[in-house]
Amino acid sequence: MFNSVGDLRRRNQTMQLTPLCGALGAEVSGVDLSQPLDASTAEGIRAAFFEHHVLLFRGQDLSPERQIALTELLGAARPHPLNTRRTVEGHPEVLVLENRPGKRGARNDYWHSDISHMEEPPLASLLHAIEIPTGRGDTMFCNMCAAHDQLSPGLRATLAELRAMHSGEATYRRALEGGTDALRIDPSQVKPPVSHPVVRTLGETGRKALFVNPHFTTEFEGMTREESAPLLQHIYARATAPENVYRHRWAVGDVVMWDNRATMHYAVRDYDESMPRYLHRTTADGERPV
Repeated sequence: MFNSVGDLRRRNQTMQLTPLCGALGAEVSGVDLSQPLDASTAEGIRAAFFEHHVLLFRGQDLSPERQIALTELLGAARPHPLNTRRTVEGHPEVLVLENRPGKRGARNDYWHSDISHMEEPPLASLLHAIEIPTGRGDTMFCNMCAAHDQLSPGLRATLAELRAMHSGEATYRRALEGGTDALRIDPSQVKPPVSHPVVRTLGETGRKALFVNPHFTTEFEGMTREESAPLLQHIYARATAPENVYRHRWAVGDVVMWDNRATMHYAVRDYDESMPRYLHRTTADGERPV
């Protein structure tokens, strides 16, 4: 077991880490994800993931099987609970995100944490870029641990006592719009809102992270949406301040994995149907937030 990324560097000289920016994230080089990983490399990736929250691997060529195996370094890979998009044949765990003439990609240009409305939201998400419009379709990530630490002691203490409601209704409504790669969702699959703590503890590091997001969080438990909105907006503004954000410019072969508990992300929508875009997405099982 690696105790730190420094320990990783000492034990595994082929795997190198380069910070992506001051906010969060690291680029991992010297690793071919298309091949089975030895135990030390696998544990090194885990250690880097929990320290940096976002990892980037460039120039990769992953089969669906290898993407699932990489995902399962962090938790079991599962199909999306709402079946929001088509999947790779024979691999229901691998969602296809697609944009091309006649098949417009569903919008994701809002800050969110993937599927936070589940009882046990995913620990991690992973995207593999197979076809990318050059210079378009960036993804932004913000650091929810740093955002928590930047709040005043009084506000941190207040938020530590609060819970918030998370709902899948927004995803259901998006699918109703039609005309995109989003599949219609069976209304019976949209569960009642779930309650999660506003501040959660990451078990691997003990760090505190804010666990609310504009897309799925509707209100604080026991409050109205109108009462909740000002404080939620203050949290989101702090979290998405420029100094807390990494903006990733995609290239073919990029693999990006992120800690869904410690980040929010935003898919920039600056492309149209004439610009083909094709990625595979997987998620790793998580635990009920505490």
